[in-house]
Amino acid sequence: MQAPAPRGAGVLAARNPVAKLAAALLIALPLVLTIDWVSAAVSLALSSILLVFSGVRWREFWVRTLPIWVAAPLTAVTIALYGSPAGTVYAEWFVVRISDGSLDLALATFFRVLAIALPGVVLFITVDPTDLADGLAQIVRLPARFVLGALAGMRLLGLLADDWRALTLARRARGVADEGRVRRLLGMVFALFVLAIRRGTKLATAMEARGFGTDGARTFARESRWGAADTGLVIAGAAISAIAITTAVATGSWRFVLGV
Repeated sequence: MQAPAPRGAGVLAARNPVAKLAAALLIALPLVLTIDWVSAAVSLALSSILLVFSGVRWREFWVRTLPIWVAAPLTAVTIALYGSPAGTVYAEWFVVRISDGSLDLALATFFRVLAIALPGVVLFITVDPTDLADGLAQIVRLPARFVLGALAGMRLLGLLADDWRALTLARRARGVADEGRVRRLLGMVFALFVLAIRRGTKLATAMEARGFGTDGARTFARESRWGAADTGLVIAGAAISAIAITTAVATGSWRFVLGV
C-alpha cells in the first residue's frame, strides 16, 4: 500500500482534513464563477499566506506544484492565441488572432489556474487519506460504504506506478520492448487496465467478506475531531473568497462566467 503523506510541522498540518477540503472549495468557488484576473490575483496573494503556515518544505512545494506552474502559462498562451477576439487586434494569421480580449482572458486564465490549484495542493500535501476518510464519514456523515470504497481505491493508486515498472521490465526481458513504441504503449495500457480490474475485484470481494458492505452502523478505529482552529481555517477560506469578490466588484472587473 502507499505510505501515508508526510505531515509537516506547520499550524495547518494538524488541521482536520475536512476543514482543509472545505477551505479549498471555498477559495475555488468564486473563481469558478468569474473569469476576471483581479479576483484570481487577490485570491492567489491571500492564499499564499497559507503556505507560510502549512509547514511544507520549499523543495517539496516546488516539486508537487511543478505541473501547475507548467500548465498555467501554457493555458494562458493558448487562450491568447485562440481566445475570443475583442478590441484592438494586434496580430492575425489563419485561426490565430491576438487581441485585447484574448490577452485579458489569457491573463485571467493564468491567475485563475494558479489560484484554484495551488491552495488545494498546499492544503492537501499533509493529508493522510485515512484521516480524510474518517472525517468524511464521522463529521460530514457520508455513507461509510462509499467512503471506505473510495479510500481503498486511493490506496491502490500508488501501485499503478509499480505495475507499470514491472510490465516494462517484463517486456524488456521478453525482448518485445525495443520496437513499435505506439503498439507497446497501447499494449501496456491495456495490460495495466486488466491488472487494475483484477485487483479491484479481489479487493471488493475481500471487503465484502469482512463486512465492509453492510448497511449497519460502523465504528472507526480513530476519532476525527473538529476544533476551533478547524473552524478558523474554514472562515479564512471564506474570507479570502469574500475579499477577492469584493475587490473585483469594486474595481469593475467582475465577469460572471455565463456572461462572457
